[in-house]
Amino acid sequence: MLQRKEKPLRTSNYGKSLNRQEEYVWYRGIPGLISFSTILPLNIHTSIAEMARYTVIWPFIGGLIGVLVGVVGLLLSNYVMLPSLVTASLIYSFAIWFTGFHHLDGLMDLGDALMAHGTPERKIEIMRDMRIGTGGIALFFMVALTTVAVISSIPIASIFFVLLISEIAAKMGLVSCCTISRPIGNGTGRHFIEAMNPLYLILMAATTTIIGFLSLNVVGLIGIISGILGGFLVAVVVRINMKYATGDVLGASNEVARMAAILAMIMTFKWI
Repeated sequence: MLQRKEKPLRTSNYGKSLNRQEEYVWYRGIPGLISFSTILPLNIHTSIAEMARYTVIWPFIGGLIGVLVGVVGLLLSNYVMLPSLVTASLIYSFAIWFTGFHHLDGLMDLGDALMAHGTPERKIEIMRDMRIGTGGIALFFMVALTTVAVISSIPIASIFFVLLISEIAAKMGLVSCCTISRPIGNGTGRHFIEAMNPLYLILMAATTTIIGFLSLNVVGLIGIISGILGGFLVAVVVRINMKYATGDVLGASNEVARMAAILAMIMTFKWI
């Protein structure tokens, strides 16, 4: 999600100079957040602080991503005759490519930090290191393999809506992680964490659970709730191990929440 080592994305000196609340405007902030979340070349000149003001609507951007991922899944499942695991791998590859691999960066950095011993400060230092270690690779494989496996288990008739809901749930996991995390004093992640609060989370949870229910009834509802819980889980683990969250943590929460949402929906399909 948030770029490795907190590098700005498509910002300008003009964007960085925004320091008064009234200068933050939606027609830069929202497109900027869309550009930040995808590979779409919108060429928006804004600042991290400006786009972070719209963190609360991130699940709606997840919905836009989910529509595209769902269409890809629908086409591959119905018109390209490949084994289910191959199809699932292509769907997952499209999802992480379209989002610019930002979230995987955070997931792998978090894996390195959780594997390390030492003080919270030392773990944060390791998480921000440019190198990828065994912990990062292991966590990536755990999440990626599980995600591909559960995508391959989605009933073809429901694949569009499951993938749509999974991307909304991924962003709900991200904003839920923001809501209960403590920001570190520097880095871009703090802007997104500070922009969220429990009221915003409740409003978005209510909205997205309705979308989930209208899409897939109880299955969709469970998917959204599981994504939220996935974000909470990442935040709690990080609070215990490192006390403070960074942009890498938020990126990891997106990946864990997507996996949790699809896994929960597959289990619910079998139960009902």
